[in-house]
Amino acid sequence: MRIVLTIVGKDKVGIIASVSRTLAECNINIININQNIMQGFFNMVLIADMSNANVTLKEAQEKFAALGKEIGVEIRLQSEEIFTAMHRI
Repeated sequence: MRIVLTIVGKDKVGIIASVSRTLAECNINIININQNIMQGFFNMVLIADMSNANVTLKEAQEKFAALGKEIGVEIRLQSEEIFTAMHRI
């Protein structure tokens, strides 16, 4: 299953490192990353593959929500299908 991870918050050192480390710990493979910083705000959309993950989607969502609180950004993780359906025009 592919997932979409979105991160928004005030830019600071270590955001990508923390997210990448947690993805690796969960055995979730990064497929694509798009990130930018605008006027001090960090924004990233990451697409990843959970086919070989050692956690469920729900467990991953909980891990990343907790990580977001810990590092001071908002992190949302959704299945690609849900993300696409929510953002269809």
